[in-house]
Amino acid sequence: MPRPLTSSTMNHSEFHDVLGDVFGAAYGQALARTLALPTLGHRTAVELLDEGESPQKIWAAICTEMNIEHEAFRHRVNRDER
Repeated sequence: MPRPLTSSTMNHSEFHDVLGDVFGAAYGQALARTLALPTLGHRTAVELLDEGESPQKIWAAICTEMNIEHEAFRHRVNRDER
């Protein structure tokens, strides 16, 4: 079982990694470019990242919109344990 982490900060590369891990590389990137997130002003993840929004907040919004369980620290777990 992964150890708990103390920081929930997610950087851009971790965001893209977890997006690919959960949805697959191609579909994950398509979601980032096309999925409008209602809880964040109907903007896409790409737009939000460009505007400086927190990747962790964007990830939470994607999880909500796609109706998947939000694992706050998924991006910090060893890839082999995801």
